[in-house]
Formats: sequence, structure tokens, C-alpha cells
Amino acid sequence: MSREAVFNEIEQMFGLVPAMFKSVPESTIELEWNLFKSIHLAEGAIPNKDRELIGVAISAATKCRYCAYFHTEMAKLNGATEEEIEEAVHYAKSTAGWSAYVNGLQLNFDEFTKEVDQACEHVRSTMVNA
Repeated sequence: MSREAVFNEIEQMFGLVPAMFKSVPESTIELEWNLFKSIHLAEGAIPNKDRELIGVAISAATKCRYCAYFHTEMAKLNGATEEEIEEAVHYAKSTAGWSAYVNGLQLNFDEFTKEVDQACEHVRSTMVNA
């Protein structure tokens, strides 16, 4: 697909060709657009709203304002509420914090995975008996 054809498709979908696509080299524009469509726009095993909430959380953790804005607006477009967006960001904050803590302390990874497995097995056993 030519650059012009890709841009026509993007414009039909979004009403304009965003600068982020205009900056992609000719040699990879078709590949990048097809990848973008399949990952960000197509239906998949994870519903689009949930994927965008994951994007919101990742954006918060990586501190990318471009991604944060994009994924927040896409999440809203896919039906996410302000409460869901806040929860995704809070989840990212908690996960990043615990990651910093356990990595900084250099906890024994084998012991950590053993404890997680043991805790999950316990929860499974209580769910079966409930």
C-alpha cells in the first residue's frame, strides 16, 4: 500500500492524518499502520475498553504524556468511566511502587515465586470450598 493510500485510510478513519503517522518513514508506513490498527483498533481477546485502560496504566507508569492523553481519550471513546480510568492509574501506581520496593530490597526471587504460588493455591482451595 502506498503512503498516499495509507494516509487516505487514516483520514477516512480519523478525519485527519495525525503528525505521528506523517513522521513514519515511507519504508515502514504500511507496516506501522497495519500494526496500529490490529493492536489499537481491532477487536481482540481483551475488549478495547480494557486494552485502553491497560494503556492508561502503562502510560502513567512510563510517564508519557502523549500516551496518557491518547489512551485516556481512547478509553473514554470505548466507554470507560472516570472511575475506571482513576482505578487503572491507581493500580499502575501501586504496582510500580511494589516493584520498586521488592526490586530495591532484592528479595529472593525463588522464595517470592514460591510464596505467590502458595498464596494462589490457598485462595483456589477456599474458592472451591466456598
